[in-house]
Amino acid sequence: MYTNCGSVDFACRLFDKMFDFNVVSCNAMMSGYLKVGDLGSARSLFDKMPERDLVSWSTVIAGCVQLGDIKKALELFTEMQDLRIRADEVILASLLSASAQMGALYRGKWFHAYIYRSNVKLDVVLSTSLIDMYSKCGGVDIALRVFRLMPKKDTLAWNAIITGLAMNGCGEKSLGVFLEMQSEGKRPDDVTFIGVLCACSHAGLLDEGFRYFECMTRDYRINPRIEHYGCMVDLLGRAGLLEDAQDFISRMPVEPNAAIWGALLGGCIIHGNVELGECVGRLLIELEPHHSGRYVLLSNLYANANRWDDARNIREMMKEKGVQKIPGQSTIEAMGAVHEFVMGDRSHPQTKEIYHMLDEMAKQLTLAGYTPDTSKVLFNLDEEDKENALGYHSEKLAIAFGLINLGPNTPIRIVKNLRVCVDCHSVTKLISKIYGRKIIVRDRNRFHHFQEGYCSCKDYW
Repeated sequence: MYTNCGSVDFACRLFDKMFDFNVVSCNAMMSGYLKVGDLGSARSLFDKMPERDLVSWSTVIAGCVQLGDIKKALELFTEMQDLRIRADEVILASLLSASAQMGALYRGKWFHAYIYRSNVKLDVVLSTSLIDMYSKCGGVDIALRVFRLMPKKDTLAWNAIITGLAMNGCGEKSLGVFLEMQSEGKRPDDVTFIGVLCACSHAGLLDEGFRYFECMTRDYRINPRIEHYGCMVDLLGRAGLLEDAQDFISRMPVEPNAAIWGALLGGCIIHGNVELGECVGRLLIELEPHHSGRYVLLSNLYANANRWDDARNIREMMKEKGVQKIPGQSTIEAMGAVHEFVMGDRSHPQTKEIYHMLDEMAKQLTLAGYTPDTSKVLFNLDEEDKENALGYHSEKLAIAFGLINLGPNTPIRIVKNLRVCVDCHSVTKLISKIYGRKIIVRDRNRFHHFQEGYCSCKDYW
């Protein structure tokens, strides 16, 4: 009772008074620790337990995944295997979620194979976890295949595939699946429409977006949440209809939050509206004074307009307030491990080979007519140094690593924690053509599937 209502201190006092610790009481206490984010205490209790059941294992593994300790979750699964304990549907759903967070497709495929080898029942929850994992690892075709093979589909399964297709740039397919959902008499919920509106936004389907927004309220009596309004502002902003976006915000029945203003600022940056972008950017800094991304976007807006003093002032404001910019980070799965890179990284064991490949890539790019876009490099550097800074962005290091270590027919899959910059996007398109490779990049907002010099986003991101 105490852990269920979040009173972990009371639960802990009661637990400490117990003379006999059985599995059930330990599991309850461990669950309580995890609910308040105390992974250390949960793991310590798990390690001390004289006896564990499947609930013990599933609780601690799920907790590790939810609280971001993916490495420990995988270590615990390995320990389970060593003890010859068979994982159940709950544990495997957590491990698939871990694979999705890392963008580790091959690890996720291994868990998929484990399900079949171990004759684990592929229920709706586990199937939906597979769809989510494949979608978030860029394997949208496999996600769709898993979805098609499901004998029964609940709303969560429909939502997973609709959202997965949307984030992978398959807007029309996403809307097609939504029409299937309607034709089969399945009732969409508010999450379904977030996926549908995201599909419209990423694909630039303006009329369709407004039609589905009206359909949500008119046909299904679903009251729009702030996320739905955010999708609509994003849709208008990407299309360059910034005045319409402003008008839409002014007519919203709810108070606009930072996400709404952030969507509008994104549109201002895409279409170069410095006057409106400046107002929105400074409002965002007031709303979220410790959010580094707000400062970076506003400084980029000034840089695009060659207002270097203003861009520099924003960076100085960041320093004065002690706001640290989140460093770009890219990961790539290869040789049974996930490899991590940051800009200018020289810590990897293959650093020498990676930088040699970067030099080779630079030569090939020059021959293909590439010119570095240094307009957004806001440091006090000369042009040559700016080009070098761009050349060592984390995703370029990851691509070089992939070219060295992955076979010619194996797609290079990269997960980046920030939005892909314009220069890296242009470079990756060219690299995919020069080296004849398929490159899949998942950034903070969406997927980019690069092949033969083109990107699935059609340069609309």
